[in-house]
Parts: sequence; structure tokens; C-alpha cells
Amino acid sequence: MKKRVLVVGAGLGGLATALRLAKKGYEVEIVEKNSNAGGRLNQIKKDGFTFDTGPSFFAMSYEFEDFARECGIALPFEHYALDPLYSVNFRKNRVTYHLHRDIGKLASQFEQVEPDFENRMKRYLDKCGQVYRDTNFVIKTNYDSLPDYLSALAKANPFLLPLLWRSFWKQVSRYFDSNDAREIVSLVSFFLGKTPFETSAVYTLLSYTEFVHDGYYNVVGGMYRIAEGIVRELEKENVKIHYGTEIVDFGSKDRTVECLLDGEGRKWTADIVVVNADAAVFRGRVFRRKKFSPEMLDRMDWTMGTLTIYLGIKRKMPQLNHHNYYLGDDFTEYARKVFNDPSAAEKPYYYVNVLSRTNPDCAPEGCESLFFVCPVPDLRFKGNWDDRDAIVDGIIDDFSNRTGRNIRNEIVSKTVYTPIEWRDRFNLHRGSALGLAHNMLQTGGFRPKNFDEEFRNVFYVGASTVPGGGLPMVVIGSKLVTERVERFRGNP
Repeated sequence: MKKRVLVVGAGLGGLATALRLAKKGYEVEIVEKNSNAGGRLNQIKKDGFTFDTGPSFFAMSYEFEDFARECGIALPFEHYALDPLYSVNFRKNRVTYHLHRDIGKLASQFEQVEPDFENRMKRYLDKCGQVYRDTNFVIKTNYDSLPDYLSALAKANPFLLPLLWRSFWKQVSRYFDSNDAREIVSLVSFFLGKTPFETSAVYTLLSYTEFVHDGYYNVVGGMYRIAEGIVRELEKENVKIHYGTEIVDFGSKDRTVECLLDGEGRKWTADIVVVNADAAVFRGRVFRRKKFSPEMLDRMDWTMGTLTIYLGIKRKMPQLNHHNYYLGDDFTEYARKVFNDPSAAEKPYYYVNVLSRTNPDCAPEGCESLFFVCPVPDLRFKGNWDDRDAIVDGIIDDFSNRTGRNIRNEIVSKTVYTPIEWRDRFNLHRGSALGLAHNMLQTGGFRPKNFDEEFRNVFYVGASTVPGGGLPMVVIGSKLVTERVERFRGNP
């Protein structure tokens, strides 16, 4: 008789795990709070425009290809490489750098500020590559206990030890002298939801994945096609997704969850439960664990809150690339304030994604779909967003000034999410966009585990469990949790 699995949450982790398990012969069912699948990997369709709501690119494409091969399917979406990877615009000197993967082409832009940039970048990337190779096995392994994890770390190359406690910024500063180069090279740390001053130097491995190993990719038709493609594969396996279903309670016996209850009082039963809701929040909100109460969660280290703005404008912006960063006057001061000082939003640094730049079908003819992301304090530090419109107008005005085109009167579609909307829609603690941060005491064996501490038949997948946040990491996580489920089936 087939084992029945209930997946709670249809984010990428839940979808990928559901497909892996269905392919292995499990009877899988999914419940999802929202009206569509994808979680933060989602989209807005409005006024003829399409916007990616969350992730707007991905790296490590081979993880998706491995996932498809292991499931015995063709990759269910079409993707293409981005070059330049992104562009960076400085307010302080009105210079724009285009980050090409060709290091010689990239270096030519730094002749005035960092004359030996090419050699410095190659030395830096060589070190990043070594970090990537020496940590890859750590990321892709399940650990049953903290000693188990620490034992694995002890087998890693000893050169990694200083990097565990050195900041990303300090590591980059060992190779580059100019602030322009340091700021640009360390921007990737923001993809983890923290500043380079708070992010461990171990994560300089991301620079290797950017420039050497694989680059960045977008998806034909928008990133949401990833979720849509996996949902189509799930339909072929007769996996049903029940939308508008939020789990709020449970019933258990003898260290086993026997049922989950939704907000309408309906009972959901299964032999095995895989939770794709935030692993820390679910433990506190549904299982009511004191260790994960709101007060205890507040003491943990969370990623940034985000203010996201989705604009449809009635003109083309050919001067923009697919990914564009707009930096201000004082990177260090901004980074010091951005996560806990509400005034940081007054002179923001922000990112602009132009989905229609490479996907013209995502905007009406002659128009562009623009997606702004501005790091802001989470709701612990800025709980009141009554000033939302003023902050949004300030970002639009700054963007207009720096692009030389006043877009305010050309806006035909506008949607804004503050950390309040991100919290309410996706159950994110205090509106933290990427879940738990990746400091050294919240990484690997220190992170909330992908198996439950009390219930033998409950497992977790997603950004706030192992191996961490980001689309490729979540896909890896789906493989790790599948291994857990398979082991449990053999030894219940």
C-alpha cells in the first residue's frame, strides 16, 4: 500500500519535494494557503503587464537540470543566460558599471579606479572557487545532529576556518583597494538578505557561481514559469493541490502527527507530513513550541524586510539591462542602518528588474514592466508603514533623476508590497523576505532541522531550514528531505 504524504505549502520546495516523492511511488497531496502555487516565486498579472513578485533570476542552473533528470522529466521551463549579469549605478559619481562574465571586458571599466582589476579579480575568484569546491559536500549532506555536522566541518580544508569568522567585506577588501570595486563585488551578499559586513566570507563562493561556474539565468515568460512547469508535472502524477487552505492546528499520538487542521476546521490525514511553510514559524505557530515563540523568533537573526514596487510604464527604457542596482553616496553608513533604522528608507539603495527587457510579451507594446526591490527594516524595527507612499514616490523620483526620464506621469499600473504584505501573504516572520539569515550560528547543523524534534513523521523544506535560502538551495533541500522521508519509510 502506498504511503500517503501531505505537503504543507506549494512554494518551490514543496512542489519539488512533492514531485520527487510522487515519482518514487508515494501518494502525495498538497495544501496551500494562497490561491496559486509558487510561494514567493510568484507573479502579478495586472493591466496587461506581468511582474515577477519575488526571485527575478537564478544561479546554479545545473541543480534544476539534476532535479529534472532525477525525476525522469525534461526541464519544465526554458531559461537563458544573462550577460551582463547586472548593472550598478552610483549616485556619488554618476558612473554605471556593467558586470560582464568576461573578466577582461569587466576590468576595462575599472581602469581609472582599480588599474590592476583583472589580476585582482582572477585571484579573488580563484579563492572563491576553492571555497565553493570545499563546501559543496557540506551543503548537499543531511546531518542527524550538531556533532555530526561539526564532524563534517572538521574534514573540510583547514583554510576555510578563518573565513567562517571573517566578513564578506573584509575578504573582498583583501583583494581590492577601491570602494567602487569592493561595493560591486560584495553586492551578491545582499542576495542572502544581509549586508557584506554581516555575511561570512564563506559566502564569497557566490562570486564564483556568478562569474565563473554558471552565471545567472532568467526564464522565458518570467520566473513563475518554473512553478507552473512543476505543477504541470505534478498533474501528470495525479498530485492534487488544495488552494485556500491554511494549516492552523494538529492532532498527534505517540510522537506521530495523525492529522492537521485547517482554518475551516477540515481534517487532513497522512502517513508523512512535509512542511514547506517557514520551518521556524510553523514550529512556533502550529506546533506551539516555546523555542519558536514570537518572542524567541525575535531573538534570531533574520534577513532584511523588503519594499517591492511593481510599475507598468507606457514607454521603453532601452538604457536599462535586465538587472540594475542603484547605490547611494555612503555604502558603509547605509549598510549599518538598513536593517534596523527606519530612516534608511529615506535615501534608499534599490534594485530594478526589467522583465520586459528580455520578455517583451510581459508588457504591452511600447511599454515596460519594472520591479523595484528596496531593502528595509523588518517589522520589529519599522512596524508602521503609513509613510509608504512618500517612500515609494522618493524611489520613483530618484530613479527618474538617475535615468534622465521622469516616469511618474507614464505609470499605468502600480502595486506595492511592504513587509506587512509579505508577512501576511506568506507567513514570513516580521516580514523578513528571505527567512532566517545565514550567520554561522544559523547555518548547517545550527539551522532549524529538516526533520522534526518531536514528531517522527514530520519533515521540513524551504528557505529557513537546511541548506538555506535561494532557489538552487531550496531545490537541493528538496532532495535532502526526500532522503529523510525515504529513510523514515524504511525505519518508521
